[in-house]
Amino acid sequence: MALTGRTVSWWVRLRRPCPVAAPRGPPVWLPTGLEACQRFYSSRDKEKIDMSAYPVESIRNFSIIAHVDHGKSTLADRLLEITGTIAKTDRNKQVLDKLQVERERGITVKAQSASLFYNYKGVNYLLNLIDTPGHVDFSYEVSRSLSACQGVLLVVDANEGIQAQTVANFYLAFEAQLAIIPVINKIDLKNADPERVEKQIEKLFDIPVSECIRISAKQGTNIEKVLEKVIEKIPPPQFNTTDPLKALVFDSTFDHYRGVIANIAIFGGEIEKGHKIVSAHTNKRYEVNEVGILTPNEQPTHKLYAGQVGYLIAGMKEVTEAQIGDTLFMYKQPVEPLPGFKSAKPMVFAGMYPVDQTEYNNLKSALERLTLNDSSVTVHRDSSLALGAGWRLGFLGLLHMEVFNQRLEQEYNTSVILTAPTVPYKAVLSSAKLIKEYRNSEITIINPAQFPDKHSVSEYLEPTVLGTIVTPQEYIGKIIVLCQDRRAIQKEMLYIDEHRVMLKYLFPLNEIVVDFYDALKSLSSGYASFDYEDAGYQAADLIKMDILINGNPIEELATIIHNDKAYATGKFLCERLKDTIPRQLFEIAIQAAIGKKIIARETLKAYRKNVVAKCFSVRNQEEALNINS
Repeated sequence: MALTGRTVSWWVRLRRPCPVAAPRGPPVWLPTGLEACQRFYSSRDKEKIDMSAYPVESIRNFSIIAHVDHGKSTLADRLLEITGTIAKTDRNKQVLDKLQVERERGITVKAQSASLFYNYKGVNYLLNLIDTPGHVDFSYEVSRSLSACQGVLLVVDANEGIQAQTVANFYLAFEAQLAIIPVINKIDLKNADPERVEKQIEKLFDIPVSECIRISAKQGTNIEKVLEKVIEKIPPPQFNTTDPLKALVFDSTFDHYRGVIANIAIFGGEIEKGHKIVSAHTNKRYEVNEVGILTPNEQPTHKLYAGQVGYLIAGMKEVTEAQIGDTLFMYKQPVEPLPGFKSAKPMVFAGMYPVDQTEYNNLKSALERLTLNDSSVTVHRDSSLALGAGWRLGFLGLLHMEVFNQRLEQEYNTSVILTAPTVPYKAVLSSAKLIKEYRNSEITIINPAQFPDKHSVSEYLEPTVLGTIVTPQEYIGKIIVLCQDRRAIQKEMLYIDEHRVMLKYLFPLNEIVVDFYDALKSLSSGYASFDYEDAGYQAADLIKMDILINGNPIEELATIIHNDKAYATGKFLCERLKDTIPRQLFEIAIQAAIGKKIIARETLKAYRKNVVAKCFSVRNQEEALNINS
């Protein structure tokens, strides 16, 4: 589009965003007419990188995996600095953590990629790095990232040693048959014991001590050795540029001006601007507008070749068009779609409703765009008599739910009402009428309101998880008592070394989803770590408990619990509601009921009239009112 001085001055005069700013992000206000617009064009049309200089043999794709707070993001910052990808300054902290929620909480939520250029023994290498989350709730991000890699850096804290999520991430990489390079971080700490950690790694993972690299990511010690090991130990991708185009979409984001930006890994062929491509999922055809790499900001390139990782913009305007795990191929050159990703299995469900029903459409749009960026969230439409139209959302854990809600507020300026989290139960039906209605003898219950009557069910099933706890040995007794209180069954107990123990328990998911992690940290003075994986369903004595306010059941407060914990839970809920509900001019009865049976009750007294007010002065009246209330 050709711009004249008259056109530009018209835009400036009306104080509207210049359209040329649209492809790069938020609107930019032009301060000085044509000169500013020309400056913008010159910065945008900077020289593109020629990616043909990096054949498959000189490419290394790797991820950084670790337990939470073991120094993944700090290591990523040092790798970016030493390769010259970013300038070396004191402000380089969590460079790849771009979300506000990540910087506020100090954790990685989204996997982020960056392309590094490094010269080793006279050869230029392209290193594609992916920094992954460390918390168990975001393990789906880790598994997706590993699909675009051939190796991993397994980072372990030299002070804390192997933790629960370290074990889980190791087996994710091991099952994906990736090269694993153990890195012992934080050797600069006063209490660091790298020798002990090396022995733990050798005992648990069967990796020789000689392969461990001792580093301090904070101080930059031995970082170059990490890059050398990446080049020597991690194999190059086994793809060919002469094959037809085959690209895997492993992540995506939505831009208000450019539509969907897809992060892709090229498994064969090459791609450039102007190519006609087809999505294997939707079978829609697109024209490529831009391809490039992330350094970590977007850097356009002429082409992307087999084995490389980058981004693609192809005019996808609807969030439903970019499915994570989709395969892109050249028009009229169809290929066998890649396997994609195993669907994430939600562990926690919660209802989400707009605070004001007039905001329903805005919230719907925000949910669609955010679930494009976080595909592990499942969404089902729901409605409530008290809260109106909304959705039932499935999350991988409680932290995942909190972060998703925080991102909705920060990135889309929406306020929502979240109901109490529940887990998905199952019921084996015995009633022929219900089997005909549901067209299945086994149903999944994600909302307590759908809980079928006991007389029409042969058995109820609850979800279980195999939990791994790593703790110092002095806390074993307290932790075993905690696990027994949560109806857990011990499966394994292994001493990692003379100080640390790994326990494995089979837990009912409902017992750990809310406050188990906090209780574990409290009992162990913060030293124990916890991780879990799905372990299927088991039969359980489940009941539905209703909460009645003045005899009327409140659907949103209904909950499904184990029969053994019904009385204690009912009493607790009634006491909490009594403290929460404001007093009225009439008495309020708060009851917990199982069917027709009331198992707990609290009464909220009414405000009473002060009948002796006339007998006192104004000051005494105020004192009397305080006493009566």
